[in-house]
Amino acid sequence: EVQLVESGGGLVQPGGSLRLSCAASGFTFDDYAIGWFRQAPGKEREGVSCIDSGADGTSYADSVKGRFTISRDNAKNTVYLQMNSLKPEDTAVYYCAADPIHPSRCSDYSAPWDYWGQGTQVTVSS
Repeated sequence: EVQLVESGGGLVQPGGSLRLSCAASGFTFDDYAIGWFRQAPGKEREGVSCIDSGADGTSYADSVKGRFTISRDNAKNTVYLQMNSLKPEDTAVYYCAADPIHPSRCSDYSAPWDYWGQGTQVTVSS
């Protein structure tokens, strides 16, 4: 059974940090790109960051560049999203998704993704 399980969300003050985790099982993790998405109430889901095979294959939405860092640990079948300098506008449910690695995967968030997690809530508020 394929599973993507997000964790690490919570309530944090503006300027604070959180690290989200996406733990995968049921597929060959090394062969898959992992994307992070978020959806705030009343807004469309947006792609936040993506990683394919490693540190050189990452992308970020303009709104999070310089504040968020994505990484993966293939030994643990886990992708992390380190979120620093959080802002109230970062408040959303964050989801991870998986799709086989291919050249344009991390440059096109809108293309279909094979698997999705259930999401974890991130709230940035004082």
